[in-house]
Amino acid sequence: MIIDFHTHTFPDTMAAKVLHKLSLCSGTIPYTNGTLDDLSASMEKACIQYSVNLSVATSASQTASINNGIIASKETYDRLGIIPFGAIHPENEDYKEQLKLLSNMGIKGIKIHPAYQNTDLSDIRYMKIIDEASSLGMIVLTHAGIDIGLYDHNYSSVSQILQVIDKVHPDKFVLAHMGNWACWDDVEHDLCGAPVWFDSAFSIGPLEANPQATPTPYSSCTMPDDQFVRISKKHGIDKILFATDSPWQEQKRYIERFSNIGLTKEELQLFFYENAAALLDLSSTK
Repeated sequence: MIIDFHTHTFPDTMAAKVLHKLSLCSGTIPYTNGTLDDLSASMEKACIQYSVNLSVATSASQTASINNGIIASKETYDRLGIIPFGAIHPENEDYKEQLKLLSNMGIKGIKIHPAYQNTDLSDIRYMKIIDEASSLGMIVLTHAGIDIGLYDHNYSSVSQILQVIDKVHPDKFVLAHMGNWACWDDVEHDLCGAPVWFDSAFSIGPLEANPQATPTPYSSCTMPDDQFVRISKKHGIDKILFATDSPWQEQKRYIERFSNIGLTKEELQLFFYENAAALLDLSSTK
């Protein structure tokens, strides 16, 4: 059994346009066409039972339509084994209402992206959102670290994450990209052992370059395999979640990479399935 804790899809009518833009910004290539059906096909190929699908509101005006669309499509998501998370923007004054709606409809978590939302994670508005989501028992998954296409400022640095933990004490706080993308030395030194989960999305290589894109300073940035193993063991393998960032990594290949990275059979079982199943409380969905 395998759960991918970090994937993305887009509406069929705009998936090609969005992926083209993001591919040029990141300098890397996607491995699906960005649609729900193609993610489902990728899951079947990789023998993945569940994928967590993450939406991002890049403006406050998008939040309600994104969340309403998720709720309206929940039957389809359930049929495909895809677990959708809702979206919240720090400028949403109605964040409490949005979170309560999602929670009441059985949506297990939300995704925030400080870089795409042009707001530092330590902003009081994020802290209020995270606190409210925690009070509802919801998971909060945040992009953590540098963004490969928006790299001039780290909107979700380790120091900011530590501020959120200290002031809010979130119960189910997941940090994408092994705690802080491209800042893994900081993770290893300062963040390991904190009461948070790390997901493995887009952390190890290889990254395949888009030949049409101009490389960025981070276009080939990946975590060394031995550092992934060190961080996983230092932080606690029970708080590490398998994740790909599909379509930006191929699910089947990523499973093969992690299967041979240096974790024991028991550790891989936790990493690939048991940690995520417990965090998502999958037994309650049956």
